[in-house]
Amino acid sequence: MAFAIKLSYHKRLFLISFAFLWSIILCFIGFQYLREKQYKSDFLRAQLHLYNQHLLEIIEDGYPFEEYIAEHQKPFDDLRISIISLSGNVVFDNMLPVDSLDNHLNRPEIIDAINKGAGYRIGRQSASDGREYFYSATRGENSIARTAIPYSASLKELLRADRTFIGIMITISLIMSILAYFVTRRLGKNIERLNRFAAKAEKGQSFDEEEEFPKDELGSISRHIVQLYAQLQQTIKDRDRAHQAAIREEQEKIRIKRQLTNNINHELKTPVASIQVCLETLLSSINLSDEKRQELIGRCYTHNERLRRLLTDVSLITRMEDGSSLIEKERVNINDIIAEISEEMGIMPEDERMNLIANFPEEVVIEGNISLIGSIFRNLTENAMSYSEGKNIYISLLENSPSECKIRFEDDGRGVEPEQLPRLFERFYRVDKGRSRKKGGTGLGLAIVKHAVLFHGGTIIAANRPSGGLRFDFTLRKTQTTPIS
Repeated sequence: MAFAIKLSYHKRLFLISFAFLWSIILCFIGFQYLREKQYKSDFLRAQLHLYNQHLLEIIEDGYPFEEYIAEHQKPFDDLRISIISLSGNVVFDNMLPVDSLDNHLNRPEIIDAINKGAGYRIGRQSASDGREYFYSATRGENSIARTAIPYSASLKELLRADRTFIGIMITISLIMSILAYFVTRRLGKNIERLNRFAAKAEKGQSFDEEEEFPKDELGSISRHIVQLYAQLQQTIKDRDRAHQAAIREEQEKIRIKRQLTNNINHELKTPVASIQVCLETLLSSINLSDEKRQELIGRCYTHNERLRRLLTDVSLITRMEDGSSLIEKERVNINDIIAEISEEMGIMPEDERMNLIANFPEEVVIEGNISLIGSIFRNLTENAMSYSEGKNIYISLLENSPSECKIRFEDDGRGVEPEQLPRLFERFYRVDKGRSRKKGGTGLGLAIVKHAVLFHGGTIIAANRPSGGLRFDFTLRKTQTTPIS
């Protein structure tokens, strides 16, 4: 182990490459040797198989096969030929008497011939004469032709693979080993140079001009390492900035929630105080007339209704902000929602309602939440009826494309001051605070409208009508919704 540590990187790399190279070479030589030997065996078997098939054709055609065997040239000298029945009995053998031969049904090549049509064995010792043969057997319809070549020195030499390529491969391997030595030496020097560079970089030492990295792949990698380090430092800075931005965003969310909590507390004070005063008066021993008692009870109910609406609106905004992914979506027909609102307005007292004029020349269906979409139109309608002092509400379809629809909601009332337009969608913002509370508003209606539009992937803009009144232009995505951030 101590010796291995003392070896330079170049020498260790060369030894590993040398061992790997020669392992592959030796495996290839062995594989090539066996493959060539197998090829020669298959070639010899094919020749014997062709002779067997020809012999079987002569037998099946009824020609005297003994004369054919004796007169015609054989593919190999000293070729032993046997004709065997399918039951394993030797019918003919050109070298041994038939009556001296036992049943051949248990011979391996005969078994393969019967089962597969052909079979052969290399170097099997004959049970009849004790010699080793190269057997090849082929099955016909009624008999089996088997040929065999004595496994002599000439046959062994024929089957032996050519060893010339082994010498060629060894020569090539030696040349490759020499080339590998020089390649690994150059690579090792560059690695050692990179190691010295890393050591100096760790200590913060300066670098001489001679310590430049070579203008090759390794040098390019080294320069990339320096660039990647610089990029890493920049990434860390960007990450820190993003982290600070996330902290600021989280702090802003906390501030908004705290502000919302404070606003809610402020909004709750008036109705709670009024309810408390009314209840204390009712519970006191003061004699009150029935008319005064009913008035106090009515005030309690009015303020309680305001509290209920406030809690409902806050719950709706919170659900859109914190659980938008849990809100169910379905196919919603906007025409039906507008028609339903129109019917609701039709049964209201005449002095409280406005005329709703809808201009929807075609059916508009989107994928969304029916409750939230309904809250858009209802809150805009309630806002117009409560504060516009107008007579008519106009709802128009401006655009209806496959991806989105654009809708305009407007009234013919008095509108608002231009500087107040950007703040209309703020929570608890009121143009006329005293008047809004008298109307029972929670200050969250238009905030709910904006959140519902954003939930459905749209945008909303408020503006004054040139002829008087307030106008809201908003879009709704039909198939894709954008969660509220």
